Amino acid sequence: MQIEVTSPCPEERIAAEGIRDWPVWSCEVSSFPWSYSERETCLLLEGEVMVTPDGGEPVCFGAGDRVVFPAGLRCVWDVRQPVRKHYRFG
Repeated sequence: MQIEVTSPCPEERIAAEGIRDWPVWSCEVSSFPWSYSERETCLLLEGEVMVTPDGGEPVCFGAGDRVVFPAGLRCVWDVRQPVRKHYRFG
């Protein structure tokens, strides 16, 4: 299972997907396990994160990046700088 990162995400794609209308989630510096029961697409507005899939290589991303997490992914989030992101499941 691969995490897809578009860095930086072009404004045309952000507008075409309506990303700026999606809900916003925020998180302080922390580390925690997470699993995805469904696909998540997000756009980081602020922050820096390293996500390490179970049995995989770490993936780093930050402000301006569009990230897609596949359904079924199990990982550990390491929030290195406080995060704000738009997100959508499904």
